[in-house]
Amino acid sequence: MAEVQPRIVFLDAMTFGDVSLERLTKTWECAVHALTAPDEILQRIEGFAVVVTNKVPLDRAILSAPEARDLRLIAEAATGTDNIDLAAARERGVAVANVPGYAAQSVAQFTVALILELATRAGGYIDVVRGGGWEKSPIYTRLDFSTTELAGKKLGIVGYGNIGRRVAEIARGLGMEILVSIRPGSNESEPGRAPLDAVLAESDFISLHCPLTPATKGLIDARALAGMKAGAFLINTARGALIDETALIAALRSKKLAGAALDVISREPPPADHPIVQAAKELDNLLVTPHCAWSAREARERLLAEVAENIRAFTDGRERNRVA
Repeated sequence: MAEVQPRIVFLDAMTFGDVSLERLTKTWECAVHALTAPDEILQRIEGFAVVVTNKVPLDRAILSAPEARDLRLIAEAATGTDNIDLAAARERGVAVANVPGYAAQSVAQFTVALILELATRAGGYIDVVRGGGWEKSPIYTRLDFSTTELAGKKLGIVGYGNIGRRVAEIARGLGMEILVSIRPGSNESEPGRAPLDAVLAESDFISLHCPLTPATKGLIDARALAGMKAGAFLINTARGALIDETALIAALRSKKLAGAALDVISREPPPADHPIVQAAKELDNLLVTPHCAWSAREARERLLAEVAENIRAFTDGRERNRVA
């Protein structure tokens, strides 16, 4: 396919933020859309050989439509591909390439920042001062929050890929002991790993880094939460649907868990009445950030560069980062 110069369409270019798209737009013919609503997808992909998407869903109905007849490559501008029907893509002969590992450092440091915030509540104390609370204190300090030292605590990691390994590396530097769960859905023992139930029961902190699959959807449900160590903390910077959110809120209300920090939830962006959003306004042991752990500028630069290389490999007839 070396002679083919594909037409490329970006469906949600806003997710690259302030990173310039010139790496692609100066090389290929590109149509750039900041956002694409579900009812705009077919119209916008028609006549294009390459679709670049981060979160715009490309399901079987989309991939089977006449408007997708020219589609040859879906360049996923992310690691996760749960927004794409991979089976339908294979049946249609549409290649799918993702970008693994580009945000490992960004997500890992953000994860550790959330762990530190749960342990120290530094942000909470900053808010106390901003709200005029320090000058009202009868003593030199404020003791609004329960805090803890991380050294000697056990951090359980569920999902030990690029991000999970980097989190472990940083956490060891803080003096934490690392426990690694076997792969969710696997019954096979793995050296250096323990069953999920054992990791949940022994860990002071649990951090989720696994992909969303049929085996991991709802992985942290009421039973899993009940099996966690009393007073433990839960961190999720992976996918919102890994957690039963209703069960989590109950565990936080009852103080079964000391706290949770979530960068991802079940619906993004959330409606105003989303239960996690509402609970975060009420519960001081629930910290929520807007799916931004991945978004360091360096990570977004790497992401665009990798998308460009995936497209270039495809036009040269080479397979690179192919998942379908």
